[in-house]
Amino acid sequence: MNYLKPWQSYQQVSTKTASPGLLVVMLYDGAISFLERALTGFDFEDPLEFNATINNNVLRAQQILTELNSSLDMKRGGEISVTLRRLYYYMDARLTQSNLTKTRSGIDEAIRHLTVLRDAWREMVAGAGQDHASSGMSLSTCV
Repeated sequence: MNYLKPWQSYQQVSTKTASPGLLVVMLYDGAISFLERALTGFDFEDPLEFNATINNNVLRAQQILTELNSSLDMKRGGEISVTLRRLYYYMDARLTQSNLTKTRSGIDEAIRHLTVLRDAWREMVAGAGQDHASSGMSLSTCV
């Protein structure tokens, strides 16, 4: 029988029980983490490790951007959804450019943007939990 490691089990429970807003925060955290790992690739002297570390982690971050982009509700989200979509496409293009040229600039820029978005979502999730606990409102209308 194949048992999950405790961390994998925790991750599965966390994602299955998290609110939609918290899931967005977790996705931003994941993308930032992958991009930070990609940056460690620039420290490797071995070309294989250098290229593989950057490429694999940038691709994972781009998959998260794709997921964030596909989860936007363009009908109900209004201008914020349009702006986020443009930003996700922009970051994806910058990451592609950095991955192809093996330069840090697009990765650094994406980390900055994702950190701002993550921090804003964290505040919104924390505020929604406090402000709407008694009213029964859900953050799912924002995603």
